[in-house]
Amino acid sequence: MKEYRECAKEMLRFIGESPSCFHAVENIRRKLLAEGFAELSEGEEWKIARGGGYFVVRNDSSLIAFRIPEGTEPKGFHIVASHGDSPAFKLKEQPETCTGEHYVRLNTEKYGGMILSAWLDRPLSIAGRVAVQGSGGEILTKLVNVDRDLLVIPNVAIHMNRDRNKGTEYDPQVDMLPLYADLGAREEEGGFRHLIAMTAGVDPEDILGQDLFLYVREQGRILGENGEFVLSPRLDDLQCVYASVEAFLGARPTEHIGVCAVFDNEEVGSSTRQGAASTFLADTLERMVWGLGADRSRFLRWVADSFLISADNAHAVHPNRPEKADPTNRPYLNGGIVLKFHGGQKYTSDAVSAAKMRQICERAGVPCQTYANRSDLAGGSTLGNISVSQVSVCSVDIGLPQLAMHSAVETAGVKDTLYAIRAFETFFGA
Repeated sequence: MKEYRECAKEMLRFIGESPSCFHAVENIRRKLLAEGFAELSEGEEWKIARGGGYFVVRNDSSLIAFRIPEGTEPKGFHIVASHGDSPAFKLKEQPETCTGEHYVRLNTEKYGGMILSAWLDRPLSIAGRVAVQGSGGEILTKLVNVDRDLLVIPNVAIHMNRDRNKGTEYDPQVDMLPLYADLGAREEEGGFRHLIAMTAGVDPEDILGQDLFLYVREQGRILGENGEFVLSPRLDDLQCVYASVEAFLGARPTEHIGVCAVFDNEEVGSSTRQGAASTFLADTLERMVWGLGADRSRFLRWVADSFLISADNAHAVHPNRPEKADPTNRPYLNGGIVLKFHGGQKYTSDAVSAAKMRQICERAGVPCQTYANRSDLAGGSTLGNISVSQVSVCSVDIGLPQLAMHSAVETAGVKDTLYAIRAFETFFGA
C-alpha cells in the first residue's frame, strides 16, 4: 500500500495548492515549464517541432498540453480530458452585506450542483483571480488566495428549528451567506475590497473585475483502518486532473500525439469560451497540425484515428445506501477505473470505445469496473459528449470511484489515483 499512499499524498498536495480552477491551471503551467514544455499564445503564430512539448492556456482556467512523437508520422491524437472546476459559492459584485450594525456577510451565489449542508460550520476562505489595470492601461490578472481561516456559514441551532433533522431546505440567498466580520471589531476602514487588494498585491482602485470563490480550508487526508481511503475537497475532478497530468509527463508518445486537456466550467454546463463546448480543443488540434506543416485533409485523417478519454469521477456504491446503485453495475472504492455507460448518451462509452479502454487497462495491469445509473434515477453528465460534438473522435467516459460527489468534502480510495496514472501512461505512450 505504500506506493499507493505516496501517490495519494502527492495528489492531495496538488489539491491543497489548487483552491480554485485558476490556481490548478497555474500549478500545471509551472510544472510543464519546469519539465521543458514551451508555452504558446493563441494570439501568435505557433512553431512546432517533432519531439517537442507545448501547452496553451485560455482564460487562465483551461489548459491543453501536447507532445509530438519524435521521428515518425503521427497517426492521430490520444486525448485525456478532465475538468478543473468544482461546485462552490461564487462571490457577487459588491459582496458586503450587513445584519444590523454588527455582522458583515458576503453575498454569494451557487456555482454548480452543491450539497449545501456540507458547507455549514466549516472554516472557509476565498480564492480566484482579480483583473487589474496595469501601468499602461492594459488589463492584467492576478491570482488571489486568502490563505487563512476567514469565513463560516453558521447553522441555525436545533433549539430554533426542532425539525432540523427531519429534512431542511436551504435558501442560498438566506441560509448560505458566510459570516465575514464584526463591525464592532473593525480596526480600520476598507473592508473586503482592501483585503483582496492586499492579498493580490495591488491598490484597491486598480481592481476592475473579480472571479472569486469560497473554498473549504480542510486539508485532504488519508484515513481508514489501513489507510485505504482519501478524504478531501475537490476530488471531483482534481483527482483525474492530477492523474492525467502526471501520466502525460511520465509518458513518451510513439505513434499518436499525446494531448492532456483540462477544461473549466464543466460544473455549469461547459458552454463558455474556455469550456468543453467551446472551440478550444478543436482550435488547438488544428493549429497543432498546421504548425507541423500538414493540411486539413491530414488533420481529418488524424482525427479519424484518434481516441478521447473523458475522465470525470464516478459514483461508488454508498455503504449506507447501497440501494441507490444500479443492481448489476456497482463500482467500489479501490476497485479501479470506472467505465461509465448511459442509454441516453450522457456518457460517450459504447461497445467499441469501452473495449479499447478495457484493453488499455489490461496492458497497464489495472482493474476496471462499470457504472450505470439506476433506471429510475436521473444521473449527471460530463464533458465527453460535449467535447466530441466539437471534435468527432471515438470516446469513452471513465472516472475514479468516489462517495459524496459535490459535497464540500468527498471520499475516494487510496489506490485509484495510481491506477489511473498507470492506465493514462499506457495510453499516452501508444
